[in-house]
Amino acid sequence: MGTDRVDGSLYTKIENHIATVEFGHPASNSFPSVLLERLSAEFDKLSSNNEVHIIVLKSEGKKAFCAGASFDELIAVSSLEEGKAFFSGFGKVLNAMRKCSKLIIGRIQGKAVGGGVGLIAACDYAIATEAAAIKLSEFTIGIGPFVIAPAVERKMGVGALAELTIAATEWKNAYWAKEKGLYAKVFETITEVDVEIDLLTNKLAAYNPEALNAMKKALWENTNHWETLLTERAETSGKLVLSEFTKKALEKFKK
Repeated sequence: MGTDRVDGSLYTKIENHIATVEFGHPASNSFPSVLLERLSAEFDKLSSNNEVHIIVLKSEGKKAFCAGASFDELIAVSSLEEGKAFFSGFGKVLNAMRKCSKLIIGRIQGKAVGGGVGLIAACDYAIATEAAAIKLSEFTIGIGPFVIAPAVERKMGVGALAELTIAATEWKNAYWAKEKGLYAKVFETITEVDVEIDLLTNKLAAYNPEALNAMKKALWENTNHWETLLTERAETSGKLVLSEFTKKALEKFKK
């Protein structure tokens, strides 16, 4: 069952040194700002919890993994400050995932758009179903995937980032995403994904936590500048969202 709460939901379960973080929102698991704040704080908290050796990130239901940022909030942006704050939401989550001392495994059951693709790219390892197609559709409303671009580029390369951004109306299937390095494995069903994640996380949880933490640091070397970079990128998007082009495009989408 999906959540029907307007601000979405976030639950964490810790068992056998494995923390499972599950988010949900009635609008295809999209993120209002308040839910992004909660997710950032959750990663910070788990980072310093010695009981946790490994983290699984998942979303509710059997359909979309994540439709990105809240469309209603995007439409409501009316000033540069608001715009920057809105787009900084995903930036904060990506930085929290990057700085988190635990490896993060993504469990991707369905489609991801925009910020949702960024979330997957910030996981250290992701396992997906065949239904987990991806799209960066930001150009269609006059903005760009600026905040999440560093995460997508780091994981998939600049070629894949360009392809996703420029072909803004095209879905790329899960096998394409795997070929480009976003997914480690793709399975037909959610059940198979869950079995694989259980096997993997139980192995990882039994490994030396110090080795896992040291590897996490090594994987994210040379990304400390993201702290300022993602804020600058949020400002770029914040400016663009106030443009005439975007206002008109959003009106059309709304109708």
